[in-house]
Amino acid sequence: MTRDEVAARIAGVAQKHLGLDGELAAEQRLVEDLGLDSLKRVILAAEIENEFRIAFDPAEEAAIATVGELVAAVEEKLGR
Repeated sequence: MTRDEVAARIAGVAQKHLGLDGELAAEQRLVEDLGLDSLKRVILAAEIENEFRIAFDPAEEAAIATVGELVAAVEEKLGR
């Protein structure tokens, strides 16, 4: 799975479960740019874990600040 495919699947999860429209850019910050509060961050993380069949530990999840970091974290979990 390529980085673009991972990013597209993450965008799909964000659209479906959080109602975010449009494309996500790697530099977008989850809280400041996308407006995700703590509940929405938890929902996003849980749905991404379900989508990719991976699991984040709480420290990893808390360290993710941007869309690009999220994509990289998923890639790492997938063994890429």
